[in-house]
Amino acid sequence: MHVLLVEDDVLVGAGIEAGLRLHGLAVDRLSTVTEADAALQAFHTDVVILDLGLPDGNGMTLLARLRQRGDSVPVLVLTARDAVQDRVAGLRAGADDYLLKPFDLDELVARLQALLRRAGGHSQPMLVHGPLRLDPVSRQVWLHDAPVSLSRRELALLEVLLHSRRAVLSAEQLKDSLYGFEAEVESNAVNVHIHHLRRKLGSGIVKTVRGLGYQLGEPAPLPTDQVPT
Repeated sequence: MHVLLVEDDVLVGAGIEAGLRLHGLAVDRLSTVTEADAALQAFHTDVVILDLGLPDGNGMTLLARLRQRGDSVPVLVLTARDAVQDRVAGLRAGADDYLLKPFDLDELVARLQALLRRAGGHSQPMLVHGPLRLDPVSRQVWLHDAPVSLSRRELALLEVLLHSRRAVLSAEQLKDSLYGFEAEVESNAVNVHIHHLRRKLGSGIVKTVRGLGYQLGEPAPLPTDQVPT
């Protein structure tokens, strides 16, 4: 999961960024409405954490722009404004969730995961795709009830595909989700991770849609010598 964090307090922002990275998330941090607006038009992100009191304006301004241009990216408003009218205004403006400072990092991560589940049309915490299961909390994967060892990037790639199982995602969108906006990565990095997923979970787990990108496919079937008779 890639998170765009829009927070102008350096200490708070650095703490959130470090904590989210420890949970295996890719994070880019910006501090103004202008920077965030430009980034959201140029890059793909999975979820936005938005502070309201920013140096060049109110975070509500950015939220309104997003919704007016039809951008449905999940947005969690993170602010010290605890008045009921502020929370109501944020939700009515298009925020998907609202968390008050100070907060617990585990709660923030849980809320981000819930936002991504809802955006993908999932109601259960466990991501299930036929015989394949991924637990976003424990970061564990099973295929036919057997544990599968995935690297951090491979697991992040699988999670993105599971959350967007009906969508075709471009290589650039996948790169942004795995590495963030500014990371310099090898041009074939996404292809390498896809190759490893196919080797571990079956050649059909990632479908190539020629000229467009990639889509979740089907995991490997249970070997015939293990099928109950």
